Amino acid sequence: MVVRYSVDATDTAAHQFHVTLELDAAPPTQRLSLPVWIPGSYLVREFARHVSGLQAWRGGRSVAVVQLDKCTWEVQDLQPESPEDPTLEPLRVSWSVYALDASVRTAWLDSERGFFNGTSLFLACEGLEDRTHRVHLTGLPEGWEIATAMTTADAPARFVAANYDELIDHPFELGTFWRGHFEAGGRPHELVISGAWPLADHERLLAQTQQICATQIRFWHGEGEGASLPPFERYVFLLRLVHEGYGGLEHRASTALIASRADMPRRDEVGASIQGPGALSDGHLTLLGLISHEYFHTWNVKRIRPPEFAPYDLGRENYTELLWFFEGFTSYYDDLMLLRAGLIDVPRYLGLVSKTIRQVLDTPGRKVQSLAQSSFDAWVKYYRPDENTVNATVSYYTKGALVALALDLRLRGLRGSSASESSLDRVMQALWQRSQSGPITEAILLALVAEHAGAERSAEVCAELLSWVHGTEDLPLPDLLQAVGVAWQEDTALLPQRLGLRLQETPTGIKVQAVLRGGAGEAAGLSAGDEWLALDGWRLLKLVEAAQLGAAERALPLLVARDRRLLSLTLPATPKATTVSLKLLDASLLTAWLGVA
Repeated sequence: MVVRYSVDATDTAAHQFHVTLELDAAPPTQRLSLPVWIPGSYLVREFARHVSGLQAWRGGRSVAVVQLDKCTWEVQDLQPESPEDPTLEPLRVSWSVYALDASVRTAWLDSERGFFNGTSLFLACEGLEDRTHRVHLTGLPEGWEIATAMTTADAPARFVAANYDELIDHPFELGTFWRGHFEAGGRPHELVISGAWPLADHERLLAQTQQICATQIRFWHGEGEGASLPPFERYVFLLRLVHEGYGGLEHRASTALIASRADMPRRDEVGASIQGPGALSDGHLTLLGLISHEYFHTWNVKRIRPPEFAPYDLGRENYTELLWFFEGFTSYYDDLMLLRAGLIDVPRYLGLVSKTIRQVLDTPGRKVQSLAQSSFDAWVKYYRPDENTVNATVSYYTKGALVALALDLRLRGLRGSSASESSLDRVMQALWQRSQSGPITEAILLALVAEHAGAERSAEVCAELLSWVHGTEDLPLPDLLQAVGVAWQEDTALLPQRLGLRLQETPTGIKVQAVLRGGAGEAAGLSAGDEWLALDGWRLLKLVEAAQLGAAERALPLLVARDRRLLSLTLPATPKATTVSLKLLDASLLTAWLGVA
């Protein structure tokens, strides 16, 4: 039996998709459910809150729909025409989904564009999840196109998936957009861009995306006669550009991306070049890093995955301590792949590594929470940050990336500089071969690390990796980087870092966003939300004025507003503080680590 859905997009003014489910034969009682989270974004988002008007019919008769919990319903035919007749009857169920979430995780519909993930729209039929699922899109406004990696069926706007898991793993972009194509690793790829400014250089981004894909496919599958094909028939990038935004969500053969319009390359840029590192703006580089990150997930989390995700339980949280590997190691490789693809040079790459190091060192929570704990707590902490997050948690993205860096340098240092002998590259590639696109445990990862570290040092390296992941001590990066010709430099910190504060300049002054544990701001009694009004008797509007008045150099009276009350505090003097940057000492030592000439 085939599970069939139709999605009607005519109700753009109300921002509602109208969905119909049809089964040719169904039992008198059929249970239906909607996921509460979407794989790749580890937070229970309660998609069912946008579902309304659920109704059901069997053979033209209206039948009861009973809600069992927040995301589960049961269609009950209490008075079938022939109770003694076991013949199954056709079932039709309809509902509406409100869609006005501009993120990559849910659904959107207005007069200009539509977008959805199946986790927001498609109720699963209990007991039929492994059957073929079909989707028919109807009511699209004139001129709208469809972009998705789901397999096209036997007619326009019709698509087919092998099962429910595949059905919800193919996002759809609807509307008018730019579309470009290229081939990488013997597979067709598609880049879809919507919302761009008129001068956006779509072709340059297309060429750069091709370079990223080709580089990553060579990494996972080799090149030449012995190369294997990527694990998809076709891949689609769905990029939505907005005024301000950033994010991505990986899928088995596609990714949904959101970025700022200003991050797109422009045709009028001086020095713009399709080939080579060129003069990339910071925003453009951020966009390329996002593309690289989500594409790397095609292997690392969509195929190689934690055992807790095999299979997913979409009705509850799926806890794992391994996000430091699946997100953190992917974060290590995303920028490294830009370098290997020739899109950035070594100094620019070291600047990106420096930025990650600073982000971790500026987080007091790194001394409180381990990476394994951070991974496990993602469901309640990472996606729900507040003013104390910096003091209580550490990011499994940023510190996980630094653990990958440290492990890579440690493995390479064991057997000299030859990448052919020992490296994180070899561990990742062996993991791909060993896992056969299936789940892996921490024990499996440790076994491969031990294998590539060699018999004499395997226990030492594995113990060190475990301490980095399950402990809270800082990583030994200064010595590891020195061994590959990179110096760890300490530079003078900016004023907010020196004061232990995260501050925001607003049109009316300076606002405290977070107070870091153990800093001068905490000693002064500052709280998140406070507005700096005056320092040493002077009205403050910008941070540079605080520095000119000698903040941190000497104790000064500070006037703040808190809940519209004025408070007089004393901002203490603080010792000189430093931040970190990396300096290239010997480019020849970097060749093996970076994989570039």
